[in-house]
Amino acid sequence: MDALLKIVIVDESPIRAAILEDGLREAGFAQVVRIEETTNLLARVYALDPDVILIDLENPSRDVLEQMFQVSRIVKRPIAMFVDQSDTASIQASVDAGVSAYIVDGLKKERVKNILDLCISRFNAFSRLQDELDRTKTALEERKVIDRAKGILMKAKNLTEEEAYTLLRKTAMNEKKKIVEIAQSVITAAEMLK
Repeated sequence: MDALLKIVIVDESPIRAAILEDGLREAGFAQVVRIEETTNLLARVYALDPDVILIDLENPSRDVLEQMFQVSRIVKRPIAMFVDQSDTASIQASVDAGVSAYIVDGLKKERVKNILDLCISRFNAFSRLQDELDRTKTALEERKVIDRAKGILMKAKNLTEEEAYTLLRKTAMNEKKKIVEIAQSVITAAEMLK
């Protein structure tokens, strides 16, 4: 774990925040900042630009949870949430919002480093999955565009599917563009000629 990580603790209780701070400092983390009030939380977190966010809530209200979830959805960082009480709906909402680790009644300074490691590992694993999903969706959308352009070329020029693809590929190479860009141009031109 990188001791240079900038870690933000969001906690209104100085006693509870001290437990987290002590645990982090004992684990070798020097860049620890505490946010005491949850008003304008998103702006404060943005200004600090942390690597990891630790949120400690004794008994979170729905409004406070919604603000925390807004932070986790917008600020793409590992987030661990410590709570004293929980219910299934809160856990599900937290996970859906992107909280990497949801710890119920587990605030002990000896556990902070392990929880931080887990939080970062889960965040990284989820990020890799999300990137893979995004790439797959993009590839699928590009495939649809290329297939549509092939259909247009097959009909307009009486080509086979393979010949239409070869024409798209050759044109893309000649113009130093991606096949999907050429395919989109074919579709746009066909729409204009209708």
